[in-house]
Amino acid sequence: MLQVDEIKYIRNEVNSKGHSYSDVARRTNTDYRTVKKYADMDEFQPKKRKKKRQPAPVMDPVKDLVDQWLKEDMKKKKKYQRTAKRIWQLLQKEVAFNGSDRAVRSYVSKRKKELLEESDQAALPLVSKPGDAQVDFGEAPFKVEGKVVDLPYLVMSFPYSNAFLVQVFESENQDCFLEGLKRFFNHLDGVPRRIRFDNLSPAVKKVLAYGERELTEGFKRFALHYGFESNSVIPVLGMKKVT
Repeated sequence: MLQVDEIKYIRNEVNSKGHSYSDVARRTNTDYRTVKKYADMDEFQPKKRKKKRQPAPVMDPVKDLVDQWLKEDMKKKKKYQRTAKRIWQLLQKEVAFNGSDRAVRSYVSKRKKELLEESDQAALPLVSKPGDAQVDFGEAPFKVEGKVVDLPYLVMSFPYSNAFLVQVFESENQDCFLEGLKRFFNHLDGVPRRIRFDNLSPAVKKVLAYGERELTEGFKRFALHYGFESNSVIPVLGMKKVT
């Protein structure tokens, strides 16, 4: 293979000065086909070899579930995020997972890095307008009957005004989620025209291409009843009166 300086010389002689392939080949004592190859070449960056996906029969059936937990944890403070060991324990309990904790640790470590990179690439500045709201679950310690326990809380925030409402629940399931929204609406005596939910699992069943979301049936019926729009729809400013 020729050196970079030799390639540059060949390309300059052929492409800039107009000398023929055979003339440059003779003067540089280089094969005619080699001269033509480098003179005509358009791409000099080495092609990246695609990594062959290695089958992971133990982890494949639970990857979607683990990804969901990792995405949920990205919204929480570090101390409230599930560790790889905790994820392994939950998999054993909830889906009778029989893989090793080492396999889970390896997947969680790799997937966390990928999700962070995806998040950085997809991040766009949000333009907030009056009447826009955002809803999400968090988790924090609360004192209940003298004991400190970690409980989920639902928060509705209004980025334009920095106002927010909070409701504490015992679970992050859809029943608590929709009940929390109803309480917010009643307190406000109105319904925001657009509410952003990101990838909150009680509202979003699946994230599709180009940022589109497949909503859960229960949430779609709830939104239809109250007449608000979610993430990807152009908002109508102001608030709708609760009826």
